[in-house]
Amino acid sequence: MSTAPFDYNTARPRLIIPEYGRHVQRMVEHVLGIEERDQRTRTAKAIIQVIARLNPQLRNSEHFERTLWDHLYIMSEFKLDVDGPFPKPTPEELESKPSRVPYPQTQIKYGHYGKMVQRMIDQCAAMEPGETRDAYTTVIANQMKKQFLVWNRDTVPDPLILKDLGELSKGKLRVKEDVQLAQTADLLRTQQNGPRNEIDTRKRHNNNGGGGGGGKKRNRNRKKNRY
Repeated sequence: MSTAPFDYNTARPRLIIPEYGRHVQRMVEHVLGIEERDQRTRTAKAIIQVIARLNPQLRNSEHFERTLWDHLYIMSEFKLDVDGPFPKPTPEELESKPSRVPYPQTQIKYGHYGKMVQRMIDQCAAMEPGETRDAYTTVIANQMKKQFLVWNRDTVPDPLILKDLGELSKGKLRVKEDVQLAQTADLLRTQQNGPRNEIDTRKRHNNNGGGGGGGKKRNRNRKKNRY
C-alpha cells in the first residue's frame, strides 16, 4: 500500500505576503492562468474583496483600496495584467526609500525658552511702537518666565528675564517700569493645578447639571417615609 508523501510548508512555494495565507496565494496563481482579460479582471476584483475581509484594519486608511490592489500586484510578482482602478506599481517604486526629511538647524541662544518664544520676539520687534506692542512684550516676558520655571523650579528674578528679553530682541523690546511680571508662586501653582482645576470644574458641572446623585437620595428618603 503506497502512502502519499507529506506536504510540508517548507516544500511549498514561498508566500510573498504570509499574512494572507496559502489559499489567497493560490487564488492569485489561479487568476494568472486565466487567458480572457475580462474574466481575469472580474476574478481579481473578487480576490480584492476576500483580502479586504482579511485585512479590515485598513478600512480606516485613506488609501484603503489602493493598498489592497498593490498587495494583489505584489503577490502576483507584478505579473498580473488586469483593468484595475489604479495603475500597476513597479518594483522600483516599492523598494525606493523615502526622501530624507530636512531637520531645522536654526540655533537658539537660550534653549530653555524654546523656538516659539524667539519667533514671538521677532514678530513683536517688527511691530510699530504702541500699546499693542507693549502689551505683547509683557505677554512674552511672562511666557519666558513660565518657560524658565519648567527647567528651574527656584525663584526666577525678573531682572534676569528682562535682560534675556533685551538680548533676544537685540535691544528692541523692553517692559515698562510700572509693569509687574507674574509672581513665581502663581506660575508654579498654575502649572501644578491647572489641569486638575479643569477636571474639577467639569465634575462640578456634570453633578449640578445631571442632578443624578441628589435625585437618588431623595427617592431613597421617600421610600423610607412610606413604611
